[in-house]
Amino acid sequence: MTNGNGAPPEAAPPPQLNVLAQYTKDLSFENPNAPASLAPQQQQPAINIQINVSANNIAENEFEVTLSVEGKAENAGKVMFSFDLAYAGVFRIVNVPKENLHPLVMIECPRLLFPFAREIIATSVRDGGFPPLMLDPVDFVGLYRQNLERQAAAQAAQAKAELSRARSGFNSLRAQRNRSRSACRPAWRQRPDAPRDRPR
Repeated sequence: MTNGNGAPPEAAPPPQLNVLAQYTKDLSFENPNAPASLAPQQQQPAINIQINVSANNIAENEFEVTLSVEGKAENAGKVMFSFDLAYAGVFRIVNVPKENLHPLVMIECPRLLFPFAREIIATSVRDGGFPPLMLDPVDFVGLYRQNLERQAAAQAAQAKAELSRARSGFNSLRAQRNRSRSACRPAWRQRPDAPRDRPR
């Protein structure tokens, strides 16, 4: 195909994703029961990991994406160690359709950040006197879908609560109107035992 001048149309520019910066925003490591926690343990500790992703549009076509990782290792009801890491990056994204932008920011960007966050956590745990903790790969697509489902459920619950409050307010208003009407009725209508003849 050609344009009006007989030349082939220019191809659309390809999508681009560039990492402008990456950095540790927050890092904490706690080893509250050392040195007792460093002694050989009879069983493997239970390790709980929580991962979350957030994003902020800081400039045109630029997004700060933060990968938050929280972890805790417990054994026999005692905390062996815990950590909290917020690792972020600034990404420039251009030539991406609007409908594809949010999944790209929330899936591909944290996927690029994860290996660096994983290394920071492994080093912190090792420096705390334990064997380095190597996090398993994260399914960011599944995490993205879970967050969407959680947000949809929260919005549905909020809408249901607002509807319930609206109905409660309507019922309360209707009850007040009924009481007002009852107060304005003649006495002969309020007392069944009173004579039914209206006064002249």
